[in-house]
Amino acid sequence: MAQEVKSAAIWLLLLLQSSAIVISERTRDKIYQPIIGASCFRRLNGTHQTGCSSTYSGSVGVLHLINVEADLEFLLSSPPSPPYAPLIPPHLFTRTNLLRLKEAGPRIISVVLLINRPKKMNQFSHELNCPNQYSGLKLDNRTETVTCDVTNVGNTWNPWGTGLLHEDFPFPIYYIADAEEIDKLESCFEKFNNFDYASHALRSLCAVEVKSFMSAAVNSEVCMRRTNFINNLGGSKYCDPLEGRNVYATLYPRNSPENLEANAARRVNANEKFIIVSCRLDTTSMFDGLGLGAMDSLLSLATLTHVAHMLRLLLPTQSTLPDPKRNVLFVAFNGESYDYIGSQRFVYDIEHLAFPTRSTHSTPISFENIEFMLDIGTLDDIRNIKLHTLTATPLAQQLLQKLNQYAKSPRYGFNVNIESNVGYQIPPTSAQSFLRRETKFPALILNAVPGNKYYHSVYDDLDNVAFIYGNTSEDYTILADINDKKYFDADSLQMKVRNVSSIVAMALYETLTGKQYQGNEVASSILADEFFYCYLQSSDCPLFKASSYPNSPAGLPLPPMRYISVLGGSQESSGWTYRLLGFLLSHPEPNVPKENCSQLPLFYFAGLNGTGECRRTTQNFTSALSPAFLIEDYDWRSGQYSTWTESTWSQFSARIFLRPSNVHEITTLSIGIVVFIISFCLIYIISSRWEVLFEDVPASNAALPPPTAC
Repeated sequence: MAQEVKSAAIWLLLLLQSSAIVISERTRDKIYQPIIGASCFRRLNGTHQTGCSSTYSGSVGVLHLINVEADLEFLLSSPPSPPYAPLIPPHLFTRTNLLRLKEAGPRIISVVLLINRPKKMNQFSHELNCPNQYSGLKLDNRTETVTCDVTNVGNTWNPWGTGLLHEDFPFPIYYIADAEEIDKLESCFEKFNNFDYASHALRSLCAVEVKSFMSAAVNSEVCMRRTNFINNLGGSKYCDPLEGRNVYATLYPRNSPENLEANAARRVNANEKFIIVSCRLDTTSMFDGLGLGAMDSLLSLATLTHVAHMLRLLLPTQSTLPDPKRNVLFVAFNGESYDYIGSQRFVYDIEHLAFPTRSTHSTPISFENIEFMLDIGTLDDIRNIKLHTLTATPLAQQLLQKLNQYAKSPRYGFNVNIESNVGYQIPPTSAQSFLRRETKFPALILNAVPGNKYYHSVYDDLDNVAFIYGNTSEDYTILADINDKKYFDADSLQMKVRNVSSIVAMALYETLTGKQYQGNEVASSILADEFFYCYLQSSDCPLFKASSYPNSPAGLPLPPMRYISVLGGSQESSGWTYRLLGFLLSHPEPNVPKENCSQLPLFYFAGLNGTGECRRTTQNFTSALSPAFLIEDYDWRSGQYSTWTESTWSQFSARIFLRPSNVHEITTLSIGIVVFIISFCLIYIISSRWEVLFEDVPASNAALPPPTAC
């Protein structure tokens, strides 16, 4: 019976404990409400740290809505109950205001919340006025690129840049896009905070807690040294190099096998000639996982894709060309937003005969194999494009003539103007990495006049390029007729990309064949429609499905993330681009069964109908990791290569709650101290008088037997 009572008591205690846990969880849920958003995070280079970090346990601040700049004065002039967390709309998220908050310090400002209220916003770019201004083409005795005038904002490549992406903030910055989440914050502010400001210290206030602690600090050199320290027995990582993958493909399959002996030196095939057509693959923003780069890089990627597709369908076999050893190499460089990571590594690999890798079983490519490079930069205004070169050359003049021949032809009605621009005022594109190695390198850059007021920000999205999905359900794998304009207006994004892609493809067609293009086929606006839908709205799209293996898992109903990330991070953009280029540039192999179509250059695609088809492809990856992380004892301050790293962090989170007043906290603490003292005194009295208070209890030695006689 005693045992049963004991068991019942144990079960009762366990039940009470579990009930207490449930009750505590419910109480916590009532106290805290999560806020969904994206946080600013910390990156480092060879000399500085940039970005944001919370304190280790999380940063807490009282909510205060900023409607006009005058509202900031309340926070910056002896606020009654610091620290505060201002809610700032985009039009007030300016460099001046953010630096004032930074100067106030974490004692006054502990969190900044950027809320998605863009009505009054007319520009929003966090990048520098001269992007990559320390890694472009330089002259002797210059630390900054000579291709952008940093002293004249109006003459820069990003006149609207605030440079906030390269500032270091002592508090977290959290972006909230969802309207319901913003309403929740504003309602809490109005109910508890937005009255009688003088009494803030005397009552409970609505506050926010943001946890986004960054492990790394100082710069990349310090961070990597700490990570690689020999006594780092715990295996802690403080930062990772920014690292991704470049995507490349050749127009024609290469017929240049390599000597596969393990110890054989790599040798180039001097007869091969390549025209490189390149663009940027990545983009960036201040906030984790956000930033579509619709205008700043996606337009150029779309153009490159359409040029490759059009040439693949128009050109005859390689053996019938005037020069049968001539080929086109299409490359999408990754990590260009951070001092040209992808193109710097590409140049480094070519210098060391390491591109392509031995695993491709093809001979390496050297600079002697490159005939010229056509780099597609930002196309903010597709109707007003310039062909940039460092010096006037016959090559540049000939290509410009061919481009304008088709751009201004009344037969095609493209209505595009392309002008020549010779000199050091060249845009921040991948060609800078090649020109920095050798100023005489034959690099030509297509770039529009700057017009993107949302460069490198969360607002460079489908609205910024006025994209409306047509969803025609038509065949996008064939070229369009020049007279077929039934689906999209002349000013639509789809038609603009069709026009500029057709012009470039026609000029390259003439360059390769030696004959003017006389056909009526142009790039497909339907392909452009599907392309932008996949990259700007949903990865679960027809084009990505056709480019994947049959019955493979569908993409997320979100656009692919286009930030370069780190090793092991998201590589959605490069993965989809790899499959897409492979699909559009491949040749059908109807006689190869599925089981024999599993290794490159053969690839089994779902195809337009989703039934599956084997195709011979040319696409592949190459590393986009800066050479700075490969060179032993590299000088991190030399500026020769990109040194960007990303700090490690714990999971981001944000929540709102009622923060008690100072009086409440002091009162609670005082009561706790009094109760502790009283409890201590009672326990002391009971312990010292236990014989009197518990006289019926036998002594501790009562159970012992009496001593026996000697």
